[in-house]
Amino acid sequence: MSQTILLTGATGDVGGRLRPMLRERYDHVVLSGRKGLTDLAPNESFRAASLDDADAVRAVCEGVDGIVHMGGQATEADWSVIDAANIQGMMNLFEGARVQGVKRVIFASSNHAIGMYPRNRRIGVDELVRPDSRYGLSKVFGEALASLYADKHGMRCMSIRIGNVADKPVDRRRLSIWLHPEDLMQLCAIGLEHPEMHNAVVWGESDNARSFWDNEPAYRLGYRPKHRAEDHAAEVLARAEAADAVADLFQGGGFSAKEFDGDLDRTLWS
Repeated sequence: MSQTILLTGATGDVGGRLRPMLRERYDHVVLSGRKGLTDLAPNESFRAASLDDADAVRAVCEGVDGIVHMGGQATEADWSVIDAANIQGMMNLFEGARVQGVKRVIFASSNHAIGMYPRNRRIGVDELVRPDSRYGLSKVFGEALASLYADKHGMRCMSIRIGNVADKPVDRRRLSIWLHPEDLMQLCAIGLEHPEMHNAVVWGESDNARSFWDNEPAYRLGYRPKHRAEDHAAEVLARAEAADAVADLFQGGGFSAKEFDGDLDRTLWS
């Protein structure tokens, strides 16, 4: 079956890593972002759009079967920036997808949706969300929006709570949350193709022995990561790391520590 996949955030780091794997697997890949691309492969095309422009986003969604949404504000920022890209932008994307009859949406959620959990607590996707930032809060909103469009409009959705996408983990925290690009691609393919998926939330992590998370929902859908964080552990643990009295306690790391002025003991034990 011929499939056309839209990749938003195609000019970003994660989008750039996914791009060659998507075009190898699918018939046509529509790339979208605010900046243009000139190095298009024969089965790629580019459509410019800013996520806060509803008309442009709706046009970008035309004629596609599935969306891999990697676009948006990727770090903490002022509320106005988060709102435009990750709140209004998400609403524009899902509504544009609905209007254009898109069947599936893969949403790049984040570990920062639960970043205020302590590192010594292993959690599943059914635990209460505990965002560590305005950015993390916007990812919680995106997950809820995916649920709404799956339940009310019949879209098949997957929210991937991405840890850290890189070729290898570079510090102790990333030994627990690392996600190799090839494993991310496997999760995206499951979301785009699994015949029984309705609305799923999964952890975006590779095979990490030190993981903070129980990724049983992803394994139930057939996920089998190929890359192991522990293969890089000796190299990572040999490096000296600066200590941070707050960041080192929480799964969200520096996002959790930034602007923190709460009751540390109460937050850790709640």
